[in-house]
Amino acid sequence: MNITLVTVGKLKEKYLKDAISEYSKRLSRYCKLDIIELQDEKTPENASDKEESLIKEKEGQKILGCIKDNMYVIALDLKGSMISSEEFSELIGDLGIRGNSNIVFVIGGSLGLSKDVLSRADYKLCFSKMTFPHQLFRVMLLEQIYRGFRIMKGEPYHK
Repeated sequence: MNITLVTVGKLKEKYLKDAISEYSKRLSRYCKLDIIELQDEKTPENASDKEESLIKEKEGQKILGCIKDNMYVIALDLKGSMISSEEFSELIGDLGIRGNSNIVFVIGGSLGLSKDVLSRADYKLCFSKMTFPHQLFRVMLLEQIYRGFRIMKGEPYHK
């Protein structure tokens, strides 16, 4: 299985880079992982709704440029479905069984995802109604993907 993360914004903190490196190493037993970091657009402090919409559209075009036709797209979106770790594991497993072996997870910038990206998404996933720093969220997503594979294989980890 091929898992791709498309993320907007640079990862700066060493401790987060270390955590991502650790989960990337752990995931290498289960899948091929590719992380694509895209440059975020600078948002003026008092940006209008129109400016924010244009920024999301620019970031969205960059995101869509990384997504191939054969990829199953899971967008991280506050309006998406909230599921348990077991259900998440089942989702990934079912995709593999149905021949969707190229899964891309999309984490937008600080303003969220454009309408075009959300339209392209095959599934919209919400971890929580809370807001998390995008850099930290990458670690959380990788941890859940790792947990999902462990659950799928019946290996101890998820308790």
